Amino acid sequence: MRRRTPPPPAPLPQRSGVDPVRVRLPYDGRWATVRQHLVERLTGAGAGAVEALFAQGLVVGADGRAVAADAPYEPGMFVWFHRELPPEVPVPFPVEVVYRDAHIVVADKPHFLATTPRGSHVAETALARLRHDLGLPTLTAAHRLDRLTAGLVLFTVRPEERGAYQTLFRDRQVRKEYEAVAPYDPSLVLPRTVRSRIVKERGVLTAREVAGEPNAVTTIRLAEFRDGLGRYRLVPQTGQTHQLRVHLNALGVPILGDPLYPEVTRPVPAGDFRRPLQLLARRLEFTDPVTGVEHAFVSGRTLRAWSSYTEWAGRQP
Repeated sequence: MRRRTPPPPAPLPQRSGVDPVRVRLPYDGRWATVRQHLVERLTGAGAGAVEALFAQGLVVGADGRAVAADAPYEPGMFVWFHRELPPEVPVPFPVEVVYRDAHIVVADKPHFLATTPRGSHVAETALARLRHDLGLPTLTAAHRLDRLTAGLVLFTVRPEERGAYQTLFRDRQVRKEYEAVAPYDPSLVLPRTVRSRIVKERGVLTAREVAGEPNAVTTIRLAEFRDGLGRYRLVPQTGQTHQLRVHLNALGVPILGDPLYPEVTRPVPAGDFRRPLQLLARRLEFTDPVTGVEHAFVSGRTLRAWSSYTEWAGRQP
């Protein structure tokens, strides 16, 4: 087996908090030039896009020098370039920094802002904003929140320490508490712990419960209720995709503002900020694996449907 060397540091700076694209040429390459490989590999970039990158000297090697369009193919070679960012509607809500030290940043993410670059959300993400605003190009996310969910997210400052913080989440050593606003059902017995098996298929918008060994566990409590609505405290013991949304929906009290559960209406389009999903990552508690400090953070955000339902529900098109 061929032993692969780790990638060298990127020779290009970030743009708007977004890393340059890094491509490693396959060892079993059959292409004559670097350009031929990139044209074949980046078919979604559009006609002439790769040629334009080479013509402008925007594809560089590990030494930061432009790679010529006719540069011979070298198996294992790294090249970098900045892709053309997709047009994005700015999310008009700030990312609040709750805590910062030499090792971590804890941010309070607003609804509608993705945690990390993915798909059509690249620069308009919490990670890209924080990298730019805090001047921390090495910042990375230790976990993720859905774009529609607001609340606390942990980021790591030093790349060599990221694994230690990610391990906390993998080993369930982080206590997370969420808050949700959903219909109140007086017949629903709470508190309770819901256990089920949830699967999320690639390319399908919704997750679903299936028969089998449980892989999703959530403790659900009713904090208070009024006017047909309940404010719920949710403590997940696992982290399946859409777990909290699926579990409340299965109990007959789907979270307000959810475009997928109980039925798919439509994905929330970019620029539609009228009725945010009423789900908030309220608390985050853990023992810092690097410093040993006991951390307990609380989001300063409120769920609008609880504080002012009329205002939340009255945002018509």
